[in-house]
Amino acid sequence: MHAEIRYTADTGEKLVNETFGPNNIQRRTSGSDDRRQVEIHDGRRGSFSLDRNGFAFVPHATRVVDFLDEKQLKAVYYPEVEALISRVSGAKRVVVFDHTLRSGDEAEREARLLREPVLSAHNDYTEWSGPNRVRELLPDEAETLLQRRFAIIQAWRAINQPIQSNPLAIADAGSVAPQDLLIAERRYPHRIGQTYRLKYNAAHRWYYFPQMRRDEALVFKVYDSAQDGRARFTPHTSFDDPSTPAGAPPRQSIEARALAFF
Repeated sequence: MHAEIRYTADTGEKLVNETFGPNNIQRRTSGSDDRRQVEIHDGRRGSFSLDRNGFAFVPHATRVVDFLDEKQLKAVYYPEVEALISRVSGAKRVVVFDHTLRSGDEAEREARLLREPVLSAHNDYTEWSGPNRVRELLPDEAETLLQRRFAIIQAWRAINQPIQSNPLAIADAGSVAPQDLLIAERRYPHRIGQTYRLKYNAAHRWYYFPQMRRDEALVFKVYDSAQDGRARFTPHTSFDDPSTPAGAPPRQSIEARALAFF
């Protein structure tokens, strides 16, 4: 399938992503899009691993009944994701530290204070912000933990119906060169971080998993401190799928983020 990926043009302009408003659901960004038609492969026909490609697609049943119930997420889903990431990555210790719920329906976003799908190729952490997140979240242990390998790993899934609108495309980390990653300042009301935006490179290999169900998970790395050839950063983005049928339900998804220590 061919579809549009929104890259960022490398113009030299300072890149900023700002999140604000109730539950941080509103966004402002700087920079210019560089929209490209690319081939996005059906990942269900392939085999992938976290260290080789930066992502793995796995069956994963959940006992969560209502993903919009904060108590269920903390009590049920967080431990499920910690066990999943430990199994897929081999990490000895996994700490889920936050999650983001997204909806493609504007009325639902406003009513439930959910975020919108992100239609821009990005990676959530940079060489600097990965270790900095450990210092922010685990200040008493950080310097000891940072002496060993650690990663930031995310788990993404549908929370209701199979995903037909705005599916997630993910780049094979092995096809992304370091110079393709552009630093963007990430501004929150109470802290400042960094993410990477992605610059176009014809070598990029993109995948997606059509009709993702509630009992499936896409697990992917957005930071790895190891510099031994394994995947470290895995850019991703929502995209407008040209095969989405008319009247398809808006996307509803959750991504959980975790620190993984080896």
